[in-house]
Amino acid sequence: MYPTALTQLARANPFSAPLFTLQKVEEPSHTAGAQGHRRRLAAASVADSGDSCEFGSGKYYALCGFGGILSCGITHTAVVPLDLVKCRLQVDPAKYKSIITGFSVTIREDGVRGLAKGWAPTFIGYSMQGLCKFGFYEVFKILYSDLLGEENTYLWRTSLYLAASASAEFFADIALAPMEACKVRIQTQPGYANTLRECAPKMYAEEGLWAFYKGVVPLWMRQIPYTMMKFACFERTVEMLYKFVVPKPRSECSKPEQLMVTFVAGYIAGVFCAIVSHPADSVVSVLNKEKGSTAAQVLKKLGPMGVWKGLFARIIMIGTLTALQWFIYDSVKVYFRLPRPPPPEMPESLKKKLGLTE
Repeated sequence: MYPTALTQLARANPFSAPLFTLQKVEEPSHTAGAQGHRRRLAAASVADSGDSCEFGSGKYYALCGFGGILSCGITHTAVVPLDLVKCRLQVDPAKYKSIITGFSVTIREDGVRGLAKGWAPTFIGYSMQGLCKFGFYEVFKILYSDLLGEENTYLWRTSLYLAASASAEFFADIALAPMEACKVRIQTQPGYANTLRECAPKMYAEEGLWAFYKGVVPLWMRQIPYTMMKFACFERTVEMLYKFVVPKPRSECSKPEQLMVTFVAGYIAGVFCAIVSHPADSVVSVLNKEKGSTAAQVLKKLGPMGVWKGLFARIIMIGTLTALQWFIYDSVKVYFRLPRPPPPEMPESLKKKLGLTE
């Protein structure tokens, strides 16, 4: 029997690693096997008997990637006006003193259509990012789970979510970087270019291929912590909402009710995401505006207070964005009848080792 204090600590703290090592114990084989522990890892809703494909199959990953395209491409494009004002607050706080001032100055100088500047690179870039972010997250989550085994997957599940999301975002940012560079250049340099077709060739002619990837490192600095928080916080919030807030068993919740839980958990995760990633977001915005600058130079120029400019706008944007992304992503899973297992549960073999069952 393991010490009661350690057992309670491991069970109570959602962000802790297990304080003990489990030894392999032979258990009776079951036909569910690996499929069983995989099905306990997904975050959003109850699995149905009429699934259109097998969990972890090629079709499953492809449709998850498609869900990522829709969830990220649509939502980021929808908030382009707010994103434009946020970027201008970061790079020119003397002119754009607040959100309201930013909108009024932009409309006065460029008209209402000016608020849509950068929509094309935003849609293309974040669609590609969503494909990699959500698709690879599912791949890495299952891969790392298989490496850990069923019991350690449950005990280390928060670390698993963090590792899988970080791995996915590494590749997602490589796909995003070129369009992000174009978007920021269009939005923060008046007169440089008004469309993607003007901006991309001009950037390439002036600075070569490096112009599109010079922001990838600060992009990793911004997006990897953001995505780690986005996925891990969402997964654990869903788990806790069903455990402590939802007034009836999860199995009795309808799909609309489950999707509402998804939306609430996504918004909570989004607020934390915005705070964690905002300093790096400020660096990315300024870096893509200024030629020849490095991330260290921009960070020194902004100072400890300057990196937090535009935080309130970003909290509103990212909170809404993250909630809608999870809602759309989970809705795609519902529409295509993808496997949607319930939150993870402690395996019976682990319950026996911890003395929780007879």
